[in-house]
Amino acid sequence: MSAIKVLNITNFRNFILARLFFTFAVNMQGTIVAWQVYEYTKDSLALGGIGLAEVIPFVLVAIFGGHIADIISRKKIILSSVSLYLLCAVALWILSTYLKDILQNVGVLPIFVIIFVTGIARGFLAPAQSAFMAQLVPKEDYGSSATMNSVVWHASAVGGPVLGAWLYAYGDASLTYLIVGILGLLGLLFFAIVPAQAIPIQQVTGESLSTRLSAGLKFVFSNQIMLGAMAMDMFAVLFGGAVALLPIFAEDILHTGVKGLGLLRMAPAIGALIAAAFMIFRPPLTNAGRNLLICVGAFGLCTIGFALSHNFVLSFILLALTGMFDNVSVVIRTTILQLYTPDEMRGRVGAVNSIFISSSNELGAFESGAMAKLMGLVPSVIFGGGMTVLVVLVAAKIAPLLRDLDLYKAMKAHEKG
Repeated sequence: MSAIKVLNITNFRNFILARLFFTFAVNMQGTIVAWQVYEYTKDSLALGGIGLAEVIPFVLVAIFGGHIADIISRKKIILSSVSLYLLCAVALWILSTYLKDILQNVGVLPIFVIIFVTGIARGFLAPAQSAFMAQLVPKEDYGSSATMNSVVWHASAVGGPVLGAWLYAYGDASLTYLIVGILGLLGLLFFAIVPAQAIPIQQVTGESLSTRLSAGLKFVFSNQIMLGAMAMDMFAVLFGGAVALLPIFAEDILHTGVKGLGLLRMAPAIGALIAAAFMIFRPPLTNAGRNLLICVGAFGLCTIGFALSHNFVLSFILLALTGMFDNVSVVIRTTILQLYTPDEMRGRVGAVNSIFISSSNELGAFESGAMAKLMGLVPSVIFGGGMTVLVVLVAAKIAPLLRDLDLYKAMKAHEKG
């Protein structure tokens, strides 16, 4: 059955439109921040530092953010967090428009401070958004909602980097950040028209704050399927991601400049959209565990191929393939998260999942920059791809419940239960 049918649900459709505009803005901003930092520093470690500046505050507040998402209005948390993001976009616009001398005199530290604040916003936004989405659709549509959510995210990831890079190339950073702010505001408006959903009734009362904060971690670590899916994705992207180093590949290996960077940044998202087009009509939920292992392993192999390529077209294709394989794993992991999480714990479990994701993305960016500094650009990416393949082999051995998972059968069992 087609996943498109979930768009007939008005609240989910407005939520997805909000995600489209907001994520478009976030991807534009990420591309320009990376290029600005590399333009000022010419340092791979500084590029990795962008991820570190965002992930540290995110991890520090995410567990508490998940707790908050289970006890107060998730809509209010989303609106507050997106508003803080918008303030950060405004700050980057002011810095790039009126305070350029500060960047010339003190370097990129002000940019890192602003990114640190976005990490705080994400720490509250991610668990609230994940929990809120699950409340907008019936359980039998979890797979469809995960697929459509992924389609929208990757559509934004296609357009965002390209528009950001080309606006920067033909205009300047000031214009780019202005457009980021406008798109972010549109996202905020669509989030605002989705009605607030009831806070699920808590099953246990009188718990201490520390007990509630740790409940999400205990739940995830007691579930082999959920833990295996999250951990494999985390370590695979932690070692195998090369996105943070794309400005260096664009400038020094492929010699394409900022316009080429925009295309390279969008390549994984194009691949993800191609995969999503198939998954809309044929979700990868039968033999989901096997599909997950195959796709994460293929992601690692394509990363190795990208590291060895000196041809722009080949590099683009290999990055697109990483996006295809990664999107399949995202849909499977999101469906697992929605299916196995009790309603009253969605915020806290979503926070744990967000920490795993951010550990792989932002810490992965820092790892990529540090390893490139230590080993050299190409050897570091080859090493990361190899480690991704190794992670898959280990997961296949030690997580048999994940390896043998069939999500269609699991969803039917949950409906009967």
